[in-house]
Amino acid sequence: MTLLVRSVGRAPLVRPLRIAVRSVPRYVSISSKLQASTAPFSEPSGIDGKEKYAALSEPLHEYGSYLVQALPKFIQQFSVLRDELTLYIAPSAVVPVLTFLRDHSQCQFSSVMDISGADYPTRSQRFEVVYHFLSVRFASRIRVKTHADEVTAVPSATGLFRGADWYEREVWDLFGVFFKDHPDLRRILTDYGFEGHPLRKDFPLTSFFSVAQGYTEVRYDEEKKRVVYEPLQLTQAFRNFESSSPWEMIGDGADSRPGSFKVPPPKPVEEAQKK
Repeated sequence: MTLLVRSVGRAPLVRPLRIAVRSVPRYVSISSKLQASTAPFSEPSGIDGKEKYAALSEPLHEYGSYLVQALPKFIQQFSVLRDELTLYIAPSAVVPVLTFLRDHSQCQFSSVMDISGADYPTRSQRFEVVYHFLSVRFASRIRVKTHADEVTAVPSATGLFRGADWYEREVWDLFGVFFKDHPDLRRILTDYGFEGHPLRKDFPLTSFFSVAQGYTEVRYDEEKKRVVYEPLQLTQAFRNFESSSPWEMIGDGADSRPGSFKVPPPKPVEEAQKK
């Protein structure tokens, strides 16, 4: 049996697009070469991290210096860790710097991947707001950090990136960092009646307070015929934990711990009464 196949038509030839790579940052082209030349799981297990990122260190420093020279009034400094470039700016420089990173031909960081926060209580500006951007054109990432405190407002990035809306709400909800000109700055992860910001380092986790900050109960009151918020008093009895392992007492029961860590045995009741 012979199967006859006729050619219906020939698909038109499509010429591959030629992309000019002269304008691409140097570190982007080097990163692409490294990724293309390395097969999956071909990297030896004992490779040195310094050697792995040595080829990217110099281009990243050059690109960071280029950004500082382009925006000397806004970028305070930059740092390079492995293959990650981080810019440090003041809150007032958020909009100019993010606009430059989005629109400049050598950047094109058009996607905001995340906006996170961190709390450092010992600093005068205790909060750190971290922006993570992706350049689809150059297949590269960049990180931008700024600082704030309880009363300092950070300009919102929602006018530049629509995806920053929920990220900024999350930072406000968990850390209490206020974003100026945000269209809908309200809680997103905790309840509407929640008090406080749970990812702050000074947020109480135990019941040393009469009413724990932020611990409220939401329930429907049948008498008032509405939802009410009531504070909770979470009490926890004091417990002394003994961390020694039962397997350390094998044999005669000799305690191998230093004397300073040994708990003295309680005195008999008779001796205590005599004294």
